[in-house]
Amino acid sequence: MQIIFSKTAKKNAEQQLIDEMIKRVVLAWDPDFTKLTSEEYAVLKRSIQEFADGETYSEDDIDWN
Repeated sequence: MQIIFSKTAKKNAEQQLIDEMIKRVVLAWDPDFTKLTSEEYAVLKRSIQEFADGETYSEDDIDWN
């Protein structure tokens, strides 16, 4: 709950420092974490086009069992 609150509340200096440290740790662990592979990009591009063409499913169409 604190994470959600910290994202919606105005950040103080300590919270900004923590966020920056987390960002640096993530980047050090995986510098490409925000990038897509060529295969992921193709899937994303195809999905965006399908959505634009109205090729969607309603929640009722899915068998959740």
